[in-house]
Amino acid sequence: RKAVRGQYPKAVILSCVDSRVPVEDVFDQGIGDIFVARVAGNVVNKDILGSIEYATKVAGVKVVMILGHESCGAVKAAVDDVKLGLITQLLAKIKPAINQVKKTFKGDFSSKNFNAVKKVCHSNVILNAQRIRKESKIINELEKSNKIKIIGGIYSMETGKVDFIEKI
Repeated sequence: RKAVRGQYPKAVILSCVDSRVPVEDVFDQGIGDIFVARVAGNVVNKDILGSIEYATKVAGVKVVMILGHESCGAVKAAVDDVKLGLITQLLAKIKPAINQVKKTFKGDFSSKNFNAVKKVCHSNVILNAQRIRKESKIINELEKSNKIKIIGGIYSMETGKVDFIEKI
């Protein structure tokens, strides 16, 4: 009820829709503390990008975070090259991460291989951060002028902790 008259979030977090990743709980935040944009595979599309621009330029958020998670179903589906309705175009946004990982990955590259999925999740976070910078002049300028910071991380469902990605 205290947030009804306004909100002053500290960050905007782009996360997956996976119900096992309760973003506010992960970061011990309450109502009005953070913006959360959710889409399968924590990928960037125009609406998500517009939401992040709103959060940073209009609402004054200082941190943009891309939060991937281990055992991501969308990443697994993309690795398996699932083709199904509108899911196909969503999963296509994960393909650059798959292609990047495949270049150096040794062994079974399938959704059954935890390590393959983990590496794609990690790459997907980094590539989506780069995509945000590339596709949004607003966010790019805010970051270059040190008004915002773009960070990334991978949530471990096993431990409940986030491993931050150093270079994003």
